[in-house]
Amino acid sequence: MSQFTVAFAGNPNTGKSTLFNLLTGLRQHTGNWAGKTVITAEGEFTHNNHTYRAVDLPGTYSLYSNSADEEAARDYIIFEEPDVTLVVLDATSLERNLNLALQVLEITGRAVICINLIDEARRLGIDIDLKAISKRLGVPVAVISARGKIGIEALLDQIERVATGAFTAQPLRISYSDEIEQGIAELIPMVEQTVGSRYPARWIALRLLDGDDSLLTSLKAHMGRQNISGTKEVMAHGVTACH
Repeated sequence: MSQFTVAFAGNPNTGKSTLFNLLTGLRQHTGNWAGKTVITAEGEFTHNNHTYRAVDLPGTYSLYSNSADEEAARDYIIFEEPDVTLVVLDATSLERNLNLALQVLEITGRAVICINLIDEARRLGIDIDLKAISKRLGVPVAVISARGKIGIEALLDQIERVATGAFTAQPLRISYSDEIEQGIAELIPMVEQTVGSRYPARWIALRLLDGDDSLLTSLKAHMGRQNISGTKEVMAHGVTACH
């Protein structure tokens, strides 16, 4: 039986933890992220002879390290490299929720978009074009109601497709202004030389351009001390690249 890791990401109040509890039942435990006061929950579920380790990330509106919750969610997706990042969205507030989904897709294409509260959206007369959203984002999309237990099997099938490599993602790439794209292009070779090809160089370059000190701290912690001088140089270049 194969085992995969699924990280549950989403804004607060999207039903993310409701879905997590539905899938894992009593097979879960809680704790704290290393070095942080942020609470984490882990559990387990099975589907089609596969076992999934489920990690319920803190509910966040972004991955921009404005809080300990955002740092914990960001670091897990980047450094723990889950087989699937499941991004849970509120069907009644898709525009707002898609901000986090797009940030996740800048980090990894191993993602499934889960549009929850579909029963509430239908009650409000909201129609969601599932195929159009999936085509645009370049990753599988499922609509569910965790509370009503609607669409769960179809969601699990999509998770399985990504986890096993049966689905080849083509995640949407956000294009920025010419100035920012130039800064990213200048930084990517330095980032790759410093951290290697394992981590998402484009996204790291983008965050360094924004002066994200906490990301640099996390990079040092996960890489050890071998490339600290290199990360300092990359950070210094990132701060000045767009000025």
